[in-house]
Amino acid sequence: MRVHPIAIQLGNFSIHWYGVFVAAGFLAGFWTACRRGQRVGVSADTVMDFAPWLIVGVIIGARTLHVISYWKERFANEPWTEIFMIHHGGLVFYGGFIGACLATILYARWKKIALWNFADVLAPSIALGHAFGRIGCLMTGCCFGKACSLPWAIRFPDSHETNGVPVHPAQIYESILNFSLYLFLAWLFRRKKFNGQIFAAYLLCYAVVRSFVETFRADYDPSEYFFNGMVSPGQFVSIGIFVAGVIVFAILSRRRASAT
Repeated sequence: MRVHPIAIQLGNFSIHWYGVFVAAGFLAGFWTACRRGQRVGVSADTVMDFAPWLIVGVIIGARTLHVISYWKERFANEPWTEIFMIHHGGLVFYGGFIGACLATILYARWKKIALWNFADVLAPSIALGHAFGRIGCLMTGCCFGKACSLPWAIRFPDSHETNGVPVHPAQIYESILNFSLYLFLAWLFRRKKFNGQIFAAYLLCYAVVRSFVETFRADYDPSEYFFNGMVSPGQFVSIGIFVAGVIVFAILSRRRASAT
């Protein structure tokens, strides 16, 4: 299997698969969040009005962390305008997630809505949108896997840094796991016991998913690893995300227990 980053080429204008799948992820995420919100008193208008906030927060956070992480390798010797060339690829999920969380807090305060209830409405859709986004990564060639000889190995164009060697489809692994996580969280949402439970569950589960998929990835420079090459940057951040999930779950579940 070979992949290519451009979906449509119209003269000098090209539409990249990355943008196509990210847009599809946003649409699917917001559509499902609107339907979910109606079950807990969050109107579709409230969810859709949040769209510009989320998009801005995700893009700024994801691009900022990418630029910081890869400044020397990809930006230091390029025109400063390259910072804004998102269609070339280069959005770090955890940066986007942090930006999205900040946008959610600001929006909830502005709208005077219950933050944790709103976070629960959005949480499953984060996993769904991310499942689409990882397919965009696959087509762009970022977040690629280690060399392998399995029947489902993929090959990028010879110009890719993998040099045409078959590799693990790490992006597909994470996409499948994120879609499975979406189904689980959507199921759990109908059975939640307190506000914030679904968001906490997302933090815990995605940290595990990401740490697992990171074992197949090969797109990091060896100097980026922690603890003598044992822990990748994604796994390192996942530790913090998992701890945050434990803290959120513990605090909110105790708050519910004390209120009953």
